[in-house]
Amino acid sequence: QVQLQESGGGSVQSGGSLRLSCAGSGFSYTYASYSMGWFRQAPGKEREGVAAIGRDGRIVYADAVKGRFTISQDKAKNTLYLQMSSLKPEDTAMYVCSADRWLSTATLRESHYGYWGQGTQVTVSH
Repeated sequence: QVQLQESGGGSVQSGGSLRLSCAGSGFSYTYASYSMGWFRQAPGKEREGVAAIGRDGRIVYADAVKGRFTISQDKAKNTLYLQMSSLKPEDTAMYVCSADRWLSTATLRESHYGYWGQGTQVTVSH
């Protein structure tokens, strides 16, 4: 059973940076054969896609984070990262990573992902 564990969240001031990590385990196939994504959910709002990296290498970002966030992965460590810079209060949310073996490319549509972590909280203050 695939397990995803996020870490790296915290509280920062506006303009600050954080790097989130998502360590994966229990993959039936090699980590490299999974497409991965980051999603976030703020209180009272629906979950939204932030960034994704497909097993074909394609990367997509939500418009709200383009130029500020960078998704990457270390396949040797089965770990997905999200480098977040120039953080804004509206970035405050629970950030969750996701994975799917049958997804061939990057997408921000959550219905395409079968595995989810528990999340890590990011709070950005003014």
